[in-house]
Amino acid sequence: MSEMVKMHAVQAINAALHEAMEADEKVLVLGEDVGDKEGGGITGITAGLSTKFGDDRVKSTPIAEQAIMGAAIGAAMAGYKVVAEIMMMNFTTVAMDMIVNHAAKLRFMSGGQTSVPIVIRTLTGAGWQTAGQHSDFLEGWFAHVAGIKVVCPAFPADYKGLMLSCIQDPDPCIFIEAGGTFFIPNDVPDDQGPIPLGKANVVQEGSDVTIVTWSAQTIRTMAAAEAIAEAGISAEIIDLRTISPWDKETVLASVEKTGRLLVAHEASRNFGPGGEIAATVSEELFGKLKAPVKRLGGPTCAVPFAKNLETAFIVQPEDIVAAVKEMMA
Repeated sequence: MSEMVKMHAVQAINAALHEAMEADEKVLVLGEDVGDKEGGGITGITAGLSTKFGDDRVKSTPIAEQAIMGAAIGAAMAGYKVVAEIMMMNFTTVAMDMIVNHAAKLRFMSGGQTSVPIVIRTLTGAGWQTAGQHSDFLEGWFAHVAGIKVVCPAFPADYKGLMLSCIQDPDPCIFIEAGGTFFIPNDVPDDQGPIPLGKANVVQEGSDVTIVTWSAQTIRTMAAAEAIAEAGISAEIIDLRTISPWDKETVLASVEKTGRLLVAHEASRNFGPGGEIAATVSEELFGKLKAPVKRLGGPTCAVPFAKNLETAFIVQPEDIVAAVKEMMA
């Protein structure tokens, strides 16, 4: 019987990397400052890895995102499983050619002969006053690209289990780490194994309205749950965990039960992943909905630096409560 260990997301990812590297000598880690001589990453996620597994398997790189991705793709094609860190998600734009035109497409363009088993770890999220070039949730960009899996954990157990699955996956995975989830301790089974990609987690069952969310927005949605319940509304909250592929079956089953759907995410509302989910539910459950599907997301602007404006940018718990009440009315 497994025992629970209290840890936060940073510790959970570190534990997953340790386990994967112990189990398979072909697992490598690349990225800026990932080695212990450089501090084990800006948040300490890779701390201890280079000391334990050596500098040949844990490589600190120059500040060159395209080179990091090129090296990761080449190593993956040669039989390695590479966990490559792009320090901030906005910096993936520097390596988009490597990610989209090479990593994502090599399986297709080789007729299935070449796989690219890489995990692209990247940090993002508003709320830390890191401003417009360090805070964007760009999951919708990558979900649009065939050949890439997009993963957005919220809780420590999911961080560990989904990282283990990503490392084992034969195709590229974007592993999005949200600063707003990092240092919230929670229970993780001491034998936590891989969690299947594409499988959502129903974190709260309900009968009146379905709220679909992910990453840091899951934390804010859970903060709204008590006020929603006090209003006499039974909300089912689904943490999607994986954006591509997303768990359509779980979402449709929930909305068929409740008749109402609210999708909340931190990324810009316009052209965001919530639009795809809303469209799918509207197509599949037309005539069964008790209210129009509603979406909450960030405004179409860069993430502000000023704290009051940054707070206004983020979908807050009170915004979720107000939206649910409006749907019930």
